[in-house]
Amino acid sequence: MSEQKPLLSGADIFFECLKREGVKHIFGYPGGAVLKVYEKLYDVDYLEHILVRHEQGATHAAEGYAKATGKVGVVLVTSGPGATNTVTGIADAYMDSVPIVVFTGQVPSHLIGNDAFQEADIVGITRPITKHNFLVRDINDLATTIKKAFHIASTGRPGPVLVDIPKDVFGGSAYFHYPETFDLKGYKPKVHGHYNQIKKAAQVLSRAKRPLLYVGGGVIMSGGSDELSLLAKENNLPVTMTLQGLGAFPGTDPQSLGMLGMHGTYYANQAVNNCDVLVSLGARFDDRVTGRTDTFATNAYKIHVDIDPTAIDKNVVVDLPIVGDVKHVIAGIAAEMKNQQDLTEWWDQLNGWKEECPLHFETEDGLLRPEFIIDKISKKTKGEAIIVSDVGQHQMWIAQHYKFTNPRSHLSSGGLGTMGFSVPAAIGAAFAIKDRPIVSISGDGGFQMNIQELITAVAYKLPINFIIINNGFLGMVRQWQELFHAEKYSFTDLSASNPDFCKVGEAFGIPSYCTDKQEEVDEILNKAFDRTDGPSLIEFRVVKEDMVFPMVPSGASISDMIVKRLNPKRMT
Repeated sequence: MSEQKPLLSGADIFFECLKREGVKHIFGYPGGAVLKVYEKLYDVDYLEHILVRHEQGATHAAEGYAKATGKVGVVLVTSGPGATNTVTGIADAYMDSVPIVVFTGQVPSHLIGNDAFQEADIVGITRPITKHNFLVRDINDLATTIKKAFHIASTGRPGPVLVDIPKDVFGGSAYFHYPETFDLKGYKPKVHGHYNQIKKAAQVLSRAKRPLLYVGGGVIMSGGSDELSLLAKENNLPVTMTLQGLGAFPGTDPQSLGMLGMHGTYYANQAVNNCDVLVSLGARFDDRVTGRTDTFATNAYKIHVDIDPTAIDKNVVVDLPIVGDVKHVIAGIAAEMKNQQDLTEWWDQLNGWKEECPLHFETEDGLLRPEFIIDKISKKTKGEAIIVSDVGQHQMWIAQHYKFTNPRSHLSSGGLGTMGFSVPAAIGAAFAIKDRPIVSISGDGGFQMNIQELITAVAYKLPINFIIINNGFLGMVRQWQELFHAEKYSFTDLSASNPDFCKVGEAFGIPSYCTDKQEEVDEILNKAFDRTDGPSLIEFRVVKEDMVFPMVPSGASISDMIVKRLNPKRMT
């Protein structure tokens, strides 16, 4: 007679599920609805719980962890405000297809809908911004639901999944069973693209005289960088990348055209305008790339490879769609490629555009500029650091001037554009990556949005280099005000109210450095980067009025790039 399995509490089942999923880190903040979980966590030794200082910080940290590793980031928070504080991070993960699972506590089942203390309908709130979400009402469904959550988050087009668990489910008891397989009706991500479509794509690409590979974050998510490199190098194809695609192909390679789109390189956008075959690989033709869609690559035969069928023809109608995992599809196209056209004339044109309008920044006036700093960091780290950028001008300067050599090296908020992303996301990355420098770069505005997480970095002795590009403004908003809003700098000047960031860093116990001089940058970077037993902070006080160029005005065609400041001046 077989021995009866013991009953387990909901909290025990929760942690047993995480163990089965191989979870090693969880980012969280305790509260009333999850006290039973934290009671059990006290004795759990097979995963590390990271105590953040705000639940938004937990979700961004989980994003940073997931982006840096490809693994699912995990969050645990309480009900009500604990749950609602995760919303921005969940929306950010949804826009950028980041695999995270967010566990929220909920009031006891019998109180749901009664406006109980710290009750919020987090399932309803997050339905539009999650790949899927669950409310577990029966403890017997808990293990299967968690299994489904990890599967949904990490397969197909990745994304956030939320699991809302009432207090009585955590406190109840049931027999534990973790299913090896299960059926999710209607959810069958297609991995392998249709062979005939792949073969046709290879034929079209082989005949192209002016081909261009347009690479998005999907190539990195799928682990397809090696396949991309093989396709590009064997066939001498130019490569341009989106913000999320940076690192999929080495920025130092002569076949790289850098980033395309609103703040992309002149030569990348010229290539888009003049190519005869455009192959979109794991990208979604978003508005920051295309500008006016009716003028985007109008003369090109467009091939679109994406694992998400709803992304096909969503923004730009294409000639040849291929639904499947981009890693496998690229490998298939590469295998079918034969007799690529001689592209000498095309490369002469591309190199001509590079010479005509290269990326450039001024140094001779002695003023400290963000581009100078980014260039220094790129050279110091040889393009191999994990760069975690916040949102704004510095984000675009990083995209332009840091030469990423590896995938999963550029972590940034793309689709949602979330200021405050960098500091907690760098913390998440630091728990995953131990053999490369972690550099968080923020503007003075964004840095203050999740500044509380500095103490998390201190508490766990994380060797993160926190860098603040301080121009005393909400820089990107100010740029738009100067160019398109009559130079009315309405509520974007932060200079009078900004704190002394070095003193802030020191208050958190972080060695901090500050300069506004070019000649001091190397020495300060050396001091900060040599620190390995905890974080460092650097405030670079840069010129206020610099703008990011090239630039495509919102709603304009990418052929209408502004490549330099038309009316140079200095603000007083």
